[in-house]
Amino acid sequence: MQTKDIDMRLVFFRTPKAKKFSYQPRHYDAKKEEWERRKAELGYDSELSKEEQIRLKMSSRWLRNTDTSSRRSTRLLTYFIYTVFILGSIYVILFTNLIENLLAMFGLVSK
Repeated sequence: MQTKDIDMRLVFFRTPKAKKFSYQPRHYDAKKEEWERRKAELGYDSELSKEEQIRLKMSSRWLRNTDTSSRRSTRLLTYFIYTVFILGSIYVILFTNLIENLLAMFGLVSK
């Protein structure tokens, strides 16, 4: 009779065993990732998921839709504005007495 009581206690207080899991270490290869991305971009079979392929196609379309002529015109406009600002500043400094008046106003130079 005592053996049954001991067995019952042992079963009742038994701790569960740890669950096993399968861990497969991964190796990241940057060259392979770039190669797969390039293959998917060109439309060949690749190991990328469908979501990644769609994302890649969308980004390549967006880059294609940006005009080089619009970028060029924006760049030229920026250069033009900088040039006008610099030439205007040089004109004000050299050919007007604005700087002298400002220095005199603050008392740094006497008139």
